[in-house]
Amino acid sequence: MSVSGRPHLPSFSGATEWLNSEPLGHAELSGRVVVVNFWTLTCINWLRQEPYVRAWSQAYRDDGLVVIGVHTPEFSFEHETGWVRQAITARGIDYPVAVDNDYGVWSAFDNHYWPALYFVDTDGVISDSHFGEGRYEQSERVIQQLLGIERDLVPVEGRGVEAAADRAHLRTPETYLGFERGEHFASPNGAVLDERRAYEVPGSLALNQWALAGEWTVGPENVVLGQAGGRIAFRFHARDAHLVLSPGARESIPFRVLLDGEPPGPSHGVDVDVDGNGLLREGRLHQLVRQHDAVRERTLELSFGEPGAEAYAFTFG
Repeated sequence: MSVSGRPHLPSFSGATEWLNSEPLGHAELSGRVVVVNFWTLTCINWLRQEPYVRAWSQAYRDDGLVVIGVHTPEFSFEHETGWVRQAITARGIDYPVAVDNDYGVWSAFDNHYWPALYFVDTDGVISDSHFGEGRYEQSERVIQQLLGIERDLVPVEGRGVEAAADRAHLRTPETYLGFERGEHFASPNGAVLDERRAYEVPGSLALNQWALAGEWTVGPENVVLGQAGGRIAFRFHARDAHLVLSPGARESIPFRVLLDGEPPGPSHGVDVDVDGNGLLREGRLHQLVRQHDAVRERTLELSFGEPGAEAYAFTFG
């Protein structure tokens, strides 16, 4: 639908469930300024954007702003509402979230990105949009303009996994592990698709290459460990290293991280201790490394104490 050639707020009727709210539609949102935020719980770009969206919701709620999160899953395990609920709790999200497991809302908006922001005026017209991270000051000024107010911007500081990327030292791109989008795989003889087999890590890895050791199954969207002791190795150049992991059918799986063959010490991520120990209990993005000193090229090794671990994608910051 459009108004005078401008796009109008689409329907949320495609949502499969609502969290933190009863279902919202045009009747409930009439006359309100609305910000719609498309996200998926494993997306590092959304995680770094979320403290701003959360701050806007809290700062401008009494001025008439309604923020609506739309969770549209990228990976199959993200269809589980329980993981979405855990992400909402972990991030302190108290605004309404539409669960979009069937991509109905995504399609209604003709959206193509995580994260995406749509800014809707009191007439229900989408007056602005932004895709990806950044442009935070401009986005908040758009909200103020739509609300008819003007004041100082809300102070925001992302912490932990929500901290802004160190782009000046970022040399390694997002890397998917499943065969549909995977690349830079360096285990000898390549991958056998959808078949459990033994892999080895080569004697050395070039920058941005990764490899498996132990028995794994390389599937369309992930790699799944078949036997305890399996490893993933990655040669990267970035301050932060993250990996999207799920325990699959298991309740928990212990894992350990090494950097250049040693415990990470003060360069451990938020999901790992100084000795490199972590516990996989949730399907989400896990921060494995945050280099505390000069950022340089490193080799990360991740080993699992039990089978069943599912690994989806590395991201860096």
